[in-house]
Formats: sequence, structure tokens, C-alpha cells
Amino acid sequence: MQWTYGWRNTIWAELNQPWDLIIIGGGITGAGILRQAARTKLRALLIEADDFSSGTSSRSSKLVHGGLRYLKNAQVKVTLESVREREYLLKQGRGLVNRLGFLYPCLQGDKMPGWVFGAGLTIYDIMAGQWTHRSYDLDDMRELCPVLTTPAMRSGYRYFDANTDDARLVLRLLRESVKDGGVALNYARVDSLLRTQSGQVCGVVLRDTSGETERQTEVRAKVVINATGAWADELRGKIQQKPRMRPLRGSHLVLPFHRLPITRAVSFLHPRDGRPVMAIPWEGAILFGTTDVDHKTGIQTDPSISSAEAEYLMEALRFVFPAQEFDFKDVMSTFSGLRPVVDTGKADPSKESREHAIWDENGLLTVSGGKLTTFRIMARDALKAARKYLGHVAFDVNTPVLDSFPAETDTLFKDSNLHPAQQLRLLARYGIESAPLFIADCSHEFIPNTPYLWEELRQAARAEGVVHLDDLLLRRVRLGLLATNGGLDLLPRICTIVQPELGWDDDRWAKEVNEYTELWKRAYGLN
Repeated sequence: MQWTYGWRNTIWAELNQPWDLIIIGGGITGAGILRQAARTKLRALLIEADDFSSGTSSRSSKLVHGGLRYLKNAQVKVTLESVREREYLLKQGRGLVNRLGFLYPCLQGDKMPGWVFGAGLTIYDIMAGQWTHRSYDLDDMRELCPVLTTPAMRSGYRYFDANTDDARLVLRLLRESVKDGGVALNYARVDSLLRTQSGQVCGVVLRDTSGETERQTEVRAKVVINATGAWADELRGKIQQKPRMRPLRGSHLVLPFHRLPITRAVSFLHPRDGRPVMAIPWEGAILFGTTDVDHKTGIQTDPSISSAEAEYLMEALRFVFPAQEFDFKDVMSTFSGLRPVVDTGKADPSKESREHAIWDENGLLTVSGGKLTTFRIMARDALKAARKYLGHVAFDVNTPVLDSFPAETDTLFKDSNLHPAQQLRLLARYGIESAPLFIADCSHEFIPNTPYLWEELRQAARAEGVVHLDDLLLRRVRLGLLATNGGLDLLPRICTIVQPELGWDDDRWAKEVNEYTELWKRAYGLN
């Protein structure tokens, strides 16, 4: 079932069929499990209480990285797995996962000596099987990054990781899973878990949370997988399990490129506490973060940056880039995500392990922890644990996690005047089916000051499961992060493009605009 007009009604009508597994959670972990399950021809249903990737998986630092800082905490296994998965995804996700150069300035007063960082980079490269890092003296660092004007810089290093659009990665995994027979449904909340007489979890009671209609149904499966990340304890609590998660909030500032014109990411240690912070080029803007604090304001609310976090990040910006004279008026938007960290009782949140864990509790399989980079490993381990209920599930480690497309895009876009880089971008975000969709728009007009075509809004509204306006502007395209004032000034033209595709009348459009505006100001602006 594709996500075209009327798709939700079709899926709801077919939920009473027998399923092999139900996956609860539409972020990167759930999407990875559905992708693997669809590859192995399991009858798999993914359900998400809100929108796909609406939680942590649209609010990460956008990095596909090896976890260099985890070496400091002796989390060698996590780093090794992450480095290897980074290299795999760079090959598989061409155009969506891209190699990114980093500069690391060694600063006077750093809590970690520069040579220690260099030794970590050596281990990092050995794990990856390639030698990419090198050291630079002060003059070289100034030449490589002229905006690094802090007088505290003494020397530095260059190394490589990778970045992505996290929400688009989730959407591509889900779209290709659906094409291969999987089913994915957003705005479907689990009200309760179904259990057998012996107490084993055997299904869920689903409620439609779209706001478009009221409906509820029972859905049964051989096994239920809890892939809700930082929200895992909420579902586990329905079978009286004690909390295991420690949600940690990571917040970011989004700056326009002209205020911080860097082509490589810059990573350094915060002068206050020695935590790593990063300025990351992304989608024509600069992301700056991240924090790492316990989230204690309510797991159900959209997380937002606190004033203390904003001041913490601004302090670091001003310290390393003093000549830029940054002020909060430079911030285009903010975003905060909740890390799904398993609580081990560490006093310092940053020292908690990033390894994933799997628990089988009365037939409810919970997979949590981990990181975006290792989603494929988490999916494989979750399905291995499910063999107890499903029987043998074969895994071919050589099966690509993403569908491939030709190395040369000219044959797909032969009638298009799009630049080859833009062709690759569209293919990477939308898959092989994107070619005929975007060729149909002869104008190929870009939304001002963004890397997006106006046509992307139309195609997202038409065939990407959009239920609310924030689905479109915060996750299908990222105008809520990258456009001035969250894209509110663009809404009149957006309306003419997407309103007919979504079938919304004027009252519905006005309601969606009001709700999006309130959400953006609360969770993506500076309060």
C-alpha cells in the first residue's frame, strides 16, 4: 500500500489480518526493523503514535559517525560498530549519507591534551581501515578556516565522519519497505497491549490519533517489538515493568551560512566543561550543538531548548568564533531531541553508554539505546530475538539496506535541466521513483534560500503520508528549520501547492496553520 490519497482508510480496513510482527515506533530503529522484515518477506506492520520520525529521528545532530568521543569513555565496541556502519552507509546511501570533513582546533586550557585526541584519531582510522586524519599547525588552521579566530587556538587536526538528513533517511527506509510489502501507519497510538491467558503479549489496541476520525481496533501478531526509543518505558509500563530509560536532551541552534561560512564541520571542547560541541554545515545552514542534559520536563511534550542550554551554546560560539560577534538574533531556529539512553546510574549523563539493549518481557521485545549510525545492527539483533516467536528468520548480510540506482543519473533525468548534484539529491531522498515525478515539473524552481524545489512540497503532499502541516514542513522538507520564521512567510504559496493535494478546505488549512505556528514557536524558536 503506497501513501497516496485514501491510503490510511485502506490500511485501517485491513488491520484485522494476522501479522507476523507489529513494530511500535516510526523512527530510525523501527524503520530499520521494518526494512529488514520486508526483505525477509515477513508480514510486518509498523505503527507510529505521531508522524514518522517525529521524535528523536528528526532532531538529531544529523551525523552518521563513529562516535569518536565514545573512545574517551572506553566504549570501544560502540565505536568499532559505528565506524564500520558509517562506511557501509556511505556506500549504500550515496547522496543521502555524505562524507563530511571535520576540523578540531586544539585550544589552550583544553581538558584533553591535543596529542591524546590525535591518538584517538589514529585508533579511529585503524577501525575504519583507512588513514584520513592529519595534524596542522596554527597557521594552517587559520588558512583552512579563517573564521576560527580564537586566540586560544594552538594547532589542530582534520578528520572525517559523515552526515545525513535523518528524517529523509527514515522516510526512504519506510517507502522502500512499503514497496516490498511492509505496512507503515502514522498517527496510530497503542492504547493497550493484548495478552494471552498466560500473560504473553500478542497484539495491541490501536486508536487513530490523526484528528480526522475516531476509530479503534485490535491488531494481533506473533510478536510485538517496542522500538519507541526514549519513550520505551511508557509502553513497558503497560505490562508493569520498571523504568530503564534515561532520556537525555540534546539541543541545537541553527544559524544562516553567511553568519558562519564554513565548508567543514568544526568540533572543539566547550571552555566551561570540556564537552565536545560542533558547528556542522547542513542543507545550506549551520547546526551548532549539542547539549547533553537530563530531560525532566515531561516525556510527552515536544522537547525544546532551555534558556540555560541556549546560553551554553552561545558561550561556545563566541569563544571560538569571536570575530563573528554572534547574538541570539542570528539564530534562525532551534531543535531538541531526546536520546534513548539506557540508565546505568552514571552521575554524568555524557558518560552513559550508547550501546543498544534488547529485553524480552512477557513477549514484548524492547530494543532501545544505540544511535542512528547503528540502526541496521539494532534491526538485525531485534529480529534475531524475535526468532523465538517467529521461527527461523534468515538474514543475508549482503542484502543492501537501501535500493540502488544507476551510477549515472542522465538516463533517468534526460529531459531535465537539473544539475547532476540535484539529480543525485532527489534520487537519494525519494528513491528511484523520484525521476518521473520531478521531471514533470519543468520549472524546477527553488524555494528561496533553501536547497528545496517547490515541486518537492507537491510530491510530499501527494505521496508521502502527510497528515498535518508540521509533517510537511518539519520532516518531509525541512523549511521549519531552514526558512526564515519557520517558513511562515511562505505559507500563502505553500497553500496553493499542497491544499488541493491534501484535500483540505479553508477551515482545515487555517487550523493546520495555527497549530503549526504554535508548535514552531514552542519547540523550534527561541523562547
